[in-house]
Amino acid sequence: MQKKITLHLVSEATGQTLDSVARACIAQFPNTEVHLRHWNLIRTQLQLRRVLRHIALDRGPVMSSLTDPTLQADMEAGCASLQVRLLDVLDNALHFLTEETGEEATLHPGGQYIMDENYYQRIEAMHYVLAHDDGQETKGLNEADVILVGVSRVSKTPTCFYLANRGLKAANVPLVMGIEPPQDLFTTNKPVIGLTIDPERLIEIRRNRLSQMVPSKAKIDPIADYAYIDLEKVQEELHWARRLCRRHNWPVIDVTRRSIEETSAAILDLISAG
Repeated sequence: MQKKITLHLVSEATGQTLDSVARACIAQFPNTEVHLRHWNLIRTQLQLRRVLRHIALDRGPVMSSLTDPTLQADMEAGCASLQVRLLDVLDNALHFLTEETGEEATLHPGGQYIMDENYYQRIEAMHYVLAHDDGQETKGLNEADVILVGVSRVSKTPTCFYLANRGLKAANVPLVMGIEPPQDLFTTNKPVIGLTIDPERLIEIRRNRLSQMVPSKAKIDPIADYAYIDLEKVQEELHWARRLCRRHNWPVIDVTRRSIEETSAAILDLISAG
């Protein structure tokens, strides 16, 4: 029988860091069902007392990223009183960096979210992705940090948005068999990276997309013989795209078994390798 637990995540800021750490760890325990409860922007003792009341009603371990010493002490006392385990995910890292830098941590809540140059760089990158999605504004490809190419539905757009959140201007250009790609793609001095995928997986993704577009009351299946999801046509389409990338020495990443995050990490590695 699968074990079930409630894991409380208590953060002074948006909780994104804490959520990422928790999910990365939870993935290593497939036989346990973990229900996450998020308690974000907890910055006062009144707010913390409310959280502790909820923890008392739905008991479970607590992961915290509180940096305020008073709140941290109250969190420890509250969890001890409720007899639930508490892990401060920042404590060891902060002590480690204090020893390495010789500088005391400022303990500023949400310090990574300040509106500095990096923040505005990410905003600018987001605007760039919106303007250069799916082959729009190809004249601006030389402003990109990276250009992604591939056939329809290989996750070019979501990957570009993820990269933009890392501060990279990412453009994507669709490859359509029988249609010549824009000339700017062949003259740019920016890195071009191809995305590919297993044909059967691509057909599955395309079927799901088409089913969302087809009226639910349709009496016939208009996508049954559609070339967009025909295995032979899709295989030909993917082979053509690979040959195009090979001809222009563009590296290709297979996204079949990769998440958007893993694909983006591979792209960043290729860019770093130059």
